[in-house]
Amino acid sequence: MFFLEISTEIDWKEVMPGGEDWHFLIETSLRTAIMFLVLLTGLRLLGKRGVKQLSVFELVVIIGLGSAAGDPMLYKDVGILPALVVFSIVIVLYKAVTYVIGQNKKFEVLVEGKPICLIKEGVFSIDNFRKEALGEDEFFSELRLQSVSHLGQIEEAIVETSGQISLFFYEDTQVKYGLPVMLSVLDTSTERISEPGHYSCTFCGYTAKLAAASKKVCPTCKKQNG
Repeated sequence: MFFLEISTEIDWKEVMPGGEDWHFLIETSLRTAIMFLVLLTGLRLLGKRGVKQLSVFELVVIIGLGSAAGDPMLYKDVGILPALVVFSIVIVLYKAVTYVIGQNKKFEVLVEGKPICLIKEGVFSIDNFRKEALGEDEFFSELRLQSVSHLGQIEEAIVETSGQISLFFYEDTQVKYGLPVMLSVLDTSTERISEPGHYSCTFCGYTAKLAAASKKVCPTCKKQNG
């Protein structure tokens, strides 16, 4: 029978400085300071577009710069000069692509996408909504954060290329009935109109004053949700 000796001692040298000696911590500090300044300079060269809410294209650029900056900070065998080359190439490509975007609308749409209308006159634009990877609960949460209680307040809602949602509201005198976006409201949906009143389709948000009926089909989406 063979026995395996199990050690309970902690090798603090492996835990703290890892495979390098303690002197490398000083070099790490210097590398980090240099790469921090390089990264700050790179973001400054990108212009204001690099520090606002990012589009997909800008996010790829920032991730690339961050990855190039991270390795020289930690790994002794990764020099700073290769990272500077990566920075230079990424910034030049960014400037080139940005220039082409400004000259060619189709290329801009290809790289950054285009804004999409999700709500028009208090009703969901179903075909557009299906194109976005955005769940109903998530979208309602975004609306509540902007003080929306029901869709009748909204004249138009647009998801921008950055992912932010722009809302255009009706004037107070023009606000109409609309699908509520508050918590648990959709749990009370029904297919039967038991008494006259204003009802909203839970699928598309279409709202109208309806008479009592056993079943009612939404004229917008053809669903029977109440």
